[in-house]
Amino acid sequence: MTLSWLQIVRLGLVQMCLGAIVVLTTSTLNRLMVVELALPAVLPGLLVALHYGIQITRPNWGFMSDTGGQRTLFIIGGMVVLALGGLGAAAGVVVMNTSFWPGMILSILAYGLIGLGVAASGTSLLALLATATAPQRRGAAATITWLMMIAGIAITAGTVGAFLDPYTPALLMKIVGIVAGGAVVVTTLAVWGIERRVIARKEPDEMPFLDGLKEVWAERRARIFTLFVFLSMSAYFMQELILEPYSGLVFGYTPGQSTSLSGAQNGGVFLGMVLVGLGTSVLRIGSLRAWVIAGCIGSAGALALIAGMGNFATHLPFMPAVILMGFFNGMFAVAAIGAMMALAGEGRDAREGTRMGLWGAAQAIAAGFGGLLGAAAADTLRTMIDDAPAFGAVFMTEAILFVLSAWMALRIMDGNRPTTENAGLVPGE
Repeated sequence: MTLSWLQIVRLGLVQMCLGAIVVLTTSTLNRLMVVELALPAVLPGLLVALHYGIQITRPNWGFMSDTGGQRTLFIIGGMVVLALGGLGAAAGVVVMNTSFWPGMILSILAYGLIGLGVAASGTSLLALLATATAPQRRGAAATITWLMMIAGIAITAGTVGAFLDPYTPALLMKIVGIVAGGAVVVTTLAVWGIERRVIARKEPDEMPFLDGLKEVWAERRARIFTLFVFLSMSAYFMQELILEPYSGLVFGYTPGQSTSLSGAQNGGVFLGMVLVGLGTSVLRIGSLRAWVIAGCIGSAGALALIAGMGNFATHLPFMPAVILMGFFNGMFAVAAIGAMMALAGEGRDAREGTRMGLWGAAQAIAAGFGGLLGAAAADTLRTMIDDAPAFGAVFMTEAILFVLSAWMALRIMDGNRPTTENAGLVPGE
């Protein structure tokens, strides 16, 4: 039995809850540390990098959800750990206000819990989706769940920002407590009962983790797809830390105008994701491979346009190019997630969680690596050449990585439109 549309939306609520807690660390707590506590911006940056780094444990969580036969418990348990991490991170900021090092130690522990919670809950959720979603619905399922995560991020950021003014430590703890507690309750209600309806209960598998990971790594397509995820996601995140500085230094944008670019880019991402969801599941146009390749090539073209405008056409409107990049980024991302869900069911049976964990770890490492690489490369090049060509070189490097990713997608994915008999990936091996 496969997931119904209602069950897919219910699982999307879990993604919404994940985004709601994580955004507190990247927006609210980040701002409080830098502005109210006057700490260097690199400090929250390193804490966020820590939670990405902890997610290298994703294969472990995926394997345990495979062998334990109970993904539901890992989803709910991971959300509880994430909620505790969110509360601890807020408490760390409060403690830092009076005693830096105890607050810092508490923050490090809390961000570690955040990484573990996201890894355990998020990996098990994706494994459940990959196991129980009909092949022709995978593109739409990826779209629904990721759009709901974006909605969770946007709603939480806006709501918390409105209720947190005027700021007090007690108010911060109250609001974070409500968000974290609400996330646990919603997750429990959303996921409860779904797994036993769509997946036959399996006996626990006693295979050791390393043996299970080696078994998956021995699959040629799993190895190649891991490299594809790392390469393409590195390209996806390389512009994250440099786009706003680029707009200010090269195009003369004010801080407010630069900040608005992020909203415009996410608007483009939203449209790209919706298009893939409609195209693959409603209009039945194209395969996941075609959408991934179109997203990669389109992203490369948009990045080349952004680089070229900085060098030759700074008088032209910059925001449409950013929206275009977001559009193709969204198209690529959600199609790649759909392909990930398809490939997770290939190879040795009952290893969906291990595969999703392996690719989730590659994605998390790429997120941290890509952002830091883009920023470091831009800073280094700016010491040798002017701002526009320095940033442009980084954007063009991203474009090349996206082209290489498109070539890899062409090699490892099947071009047929997915049906109930065809998961959308090249058969064999």
